[in-house]
Amino acid sequence: MHSEKVRCGWCGNDPLYMKYHDEEWGVPVKDDKTLFEFLILETFQAGLSWITILRKRENFRKAFDNFDYKKIAKYDQSKIDSLLQNKGIIRNKLKVHSAVTNAKLFMEVQKEFGSFSNYIWEFVNHKPVKNILKSHKDAPATTGLSDALSKDLKKRGFKFLGSTVVYAHMQATGMVNDHIEDCFRYHEV
Repeated sequence: MHSEKVRCGWCGNDPLYMKYHDEEWGVPVKDDKTLFEFLILETFQAGLSWITILRKRENFRKAFDNFDYKKIAKYDQSKIDSLLQNKGIIRNKLKVHSAVTNAKLFMEVQKEFGSFSNYIWEFVNHKPVKNILKSHKDAPATTGLSDALSKDLKKRGFKFLGSTVVYAHMQATGMVNDHIEDCFRYHEV
């Protein structure tokens, strides 16, 4: 039964949040396509709650060609205008433009490092940082690692990837394990 499992407190009782927590959050992601999806979703989440983004995730998938960064990098003004009219996503002009910019830069990083995964996982020596937290409230919003990664991404021209957004990305993609110690997922991931 779901109710018998101890989970991180942030997911509450929302079935969508619980499913995300149980199946995705904190699982190490090495696949570039999935890393890009989370990068885009995290940039749109800036200033909003993650549940807002999760509820719109399928809309984002449809609107952004299933997060195909090669297609997104080629979006023209007409496509950008149609995205800004799409009520199913977050219609923030700067964030939509950043998705296109970040897709182009994502491919530049791939060329330089062989994959985006090689680049980003280098910041944690290619293995997850396992934190020991008693409560989800103990998780930091930023760390020295997220500061360094954010600074490097910004230097490369990436947009909407401040340290807080980057740390959330690191948590989501398993670069850091911030499941609480008592959570059933803590040892699984």
